[in-house]
Amino acid sequence: MTQSTTRTSSVPPLPSPKERRRLREAKAVTEKDMAVALGVTGATIRSWETGRTTPQGRRREAYARLLAAFAAETDTKKPAKRKRRPKGAGSSGAGQGPAKQPEPAPANPAPTPEATPSPAPAPAPAPAAARKAPVAAPSPSLKRPLNRRPVRTVKADSRSQQDAQRRKEKAETLAGAAAAEAAKLTPAQAFDELYAHSSPALARQTYLLTGRRTLAQESVERAFQLAWQRWPEVAVDRDPAGWVRAAAHDYATSPWHRFRRAHRHPDPANGDRDGRPLRRALLDLPPVYRRTLLLYDGLGIDLPEAAAETEATSPATANRLLHAREAVAERLPDLEDPAVLHESLRELAETVSAPAVAPASTVRIGSERRATFWTRVAIAVTVLIIGATAFTVVTAPTRYEPTPAPGQRVGGIPPPHGPQKLSEQDLKLRAKLRAVPLNGPGRLVPRIP
Repeated sequence: MTQSTTRTSSVPPLPSPKERRRLREAKAVTEKDMAVALGVTGATIRSWETGRTTPQGRRREAYARLLAAFAAETDTKKPAKRKRRPKGAGSSGAGQGPAKQPEPAPANPAPTPEATPSPAPAPAPAPAAARKAPVAAPSPSLKRPLNRRPVRTVKADSRSQQDAQRRKEKAETLAGAAAAEAAKLTPAQAFDELYAHSSPALARQTYLLTGRRTLAQESVERAFQLAWQRWPEVAVDRDPAGWVRAAAHDYATSPWHRFRRAHRHPDPANGDRDGRPLRRALLDLPPVYRRTLLLYDGLGIDLPEAAAETEATSPATANRLLHAREAVAERLPDLEDPAVLHESLRELAETVSAPAVAPASTVRIGSERRATFWTRVAIAVTVLIIGATAFTVVTAPTRYEPTPAPGQRVGGIPPPHGPQKLSEQDLKLRAKLRAVPLNGPGRLVPRIP
């Protein structure tokens, strides 16, 4: 008992599906290499990273330990980059090596080339500064790195600002779920908060994907019904709104809707006339291109998350995005610039008229009724199978019955009698009998000669 307890406690927790994909891509490890390391297939790794399945047993332990090692390596690399940024952005005496120094230390080695004739830099800290100065301050060799580092820091700062902005937007989308956790609401109240916060924007997104109001409304309601059925899983997800968005987009872009008569043709365009050409250009794209372009340029989701949501690799998602942009640029030359296209899609996703959605209570009740119906159907089918199995067991023979032997020819038996060809005498007799009347004693009583 103690061995199993210690073994369970030593296994690190398994991160979320999106975090698993991020850690693998941060280490530049392919799905095939990960599958070979864990003894599974590439499809299994893909299903683990999309959240469709969860590893169990020893594979879960090995997978968790491997991801923990990836996380530890990425965490050890991050502090080194953070330490280099302030040194590159500082003054000319900032490249002094990894050793920590007090604040006055950088001021002493900087004037060492010019302060050799003056007695000022010769106080007590002179030996330590003199030892470090010739190693870290050869000015000719440090001019080029010092000129390049500000560019890197500016790029790093811009990336950090973009990451901060994306995190802020994600925090705003998760405001409903965060408020529910903070207030310790009931599951129904937390679901209602998530529905009220995410359903309008999700309805607009699905309407842009499909061009059909009825299908957009149905997709949003089905996604939230599925979320309510799996609420224990959705409530602890890092991005509940993203979970519901992926379910709604999957349902909206399903190819089976083309067989439904009501969804064969898109609805007539209405609303702002400025956004109609872009909406037509979106609907002319293939569904996967349309979804990738909306996620990346319309919603501002980064490439790895968009790839995980569309269940594709990052290179494939990047190619889809490039082809989608080229197709839109051919239709609308004004949107050839990716920044202009991004701003136009973002504005269109926020301003397009969204179809009306049902109240949260109606969605929850519909989800429960749907779950009850399919549970009863499953029970009925199970009972039917059990009954058929029981009937087969009861009526089946209890002993072996050999099959009859094949027939054999037997001789000496006369052929069976049947209609034969009549002779002349038989024909005369038949004619005589037919000539006699049907009724009368002549037929019944014989005459005495």
